Amino acid sequence: MPEGLALALYTAALRLLTPFYLLRLWRRGSKEALYRHAPSERLGFFRGATEPGRLWIHAVSLGETRAASALITALREREPGLRILLTHSTATGREAGEPLLQAGDAQTWLPYDTPGAVRRFLRHWQPRLGVLMETEVWPTLQREAERAGVKMVLANARLSEKSLRQGQRFAALLKPAARRMALALAQTESDARRIRAMGTARVEVAGNLKYDIAVDAALVARGQAWAAQLGRPVLMLAVSREGEEAALLAEWSKRPAPRPLLAIVPRHPQRFDEVAGLVEAAGLTLARRSRVEQPPADVDVLLGDSMREMPLYYGLASVALLGGSFEPLGGQNLIEAAACGCPVLAGPHTFNFAEATELALAAGAAQRCDGLADAVARGLTLCADAAARDTMRQSALAFSAAHRGAAARMAATLLNLRP
Repeated sequence: MPEGLALALYTAALRLLTPFYLLRLWRRGSKEALYRHAPSERLGFFRGATEPGRLWIHAVSLGETRAASALITALREREPGLRILLTHSTATGREAGEPLLQAGDAQTWLPYDTPGAVRRFLRHWQPRLGVLMETEVWPTLQREAERAGVKMVLANARLSEKSLRQGQRFAALLKPAARRMALALAQTESDARRIRAMGTARVEVAGNLKYDIAVDAALVARGQAWAAQLGRPVLMLAVSREGEEAALLAEWSKRPAPRPLLAIVPRHPQRFDEVAGLVEAAGLTLARRSRVEQPPADVDVLLGDSMREMPLYYGLASVALLGGSFEPLGGQNLIEAAACGCPVLAGPHTFNFAEATELALAAGAAQRCDGLADAVARGLTLCADAAARDTMRQSALAFSAAHRGAAARMAATLLNLRP
């Protein structure tokens, strides 16, 4: 299919779906109020005048925003007066991005990928350079940025084999968008190879920004203090996805008492109440982080229903089961767990973070499990073996320290690329 026809069909579909998408966001706003903030920005309408020339960074959600925080820190170290435009697509991303702003910066929603909305966005903000974090490639945005003379960079770029196959099925849309990318700063050589296969001509391997994210040491220490006061080990399901909690609770109920404290930290805040219901339906006693100052010693399960406290949970946990890896969902990133010195047990599905997981396995910071039953069995064994846990903890910290430096490399490249 010719690019022009593919783009026309894509644009028409987006325009038809826009009212339904806005309605969906409004409904999500009943639980996460920020989704109802400034809906006109989603359509490319912005209030007031603005100064042109900011460096624009788009971080779609929480994970990308946390990676962007390391890049922003490195950029400001080289150019303290740098003014940044930070855009997001999710409430968690925007909330996490607000503390990164300084005087002269701006924050907004990225508009929908329709020609009118994107043109209004670019005309209003007039960025000097656009930086998209990790996997964000939008056909209309790439075309309109090229027409406006705005160079676009994909930073901390990653592309799995599965995503490459999906992208090739929509090659008429996505290959031209990839070709328009001025530069991709890939996490690994494998990512670079796949990004080149999608059509981006200039690709450099710069490493993974998530190794450079500053861990909140005070939160880690607080979690460790909680663990010491509990007097029992803690097995945690970290950043869990739908289906994993119910399977874990079923497996957990088979294990005889006394058991470690089970902690569950869901990935999505809108699922906190759902997971609490699953725990109660399993006949287990529950404490919710949002309602306690620290975990009671006599409950079965602690629900991590708070935001931006993962270092605290990793400090508390004796062992963490890696969410998203026990269902075919691709897994979550274990780099933060390693930086906090928390041993990790990963399931069979880690294709979204394949290289980081393999490196952690090779370094002794993590172990691979066949499934949840195997992970629970190994987790209980580690919970009872302080020496084995300490060995994994030291390996995790060494693994984390050995892979830092991507933020400095990317910051230097981006500042040199600006017009």
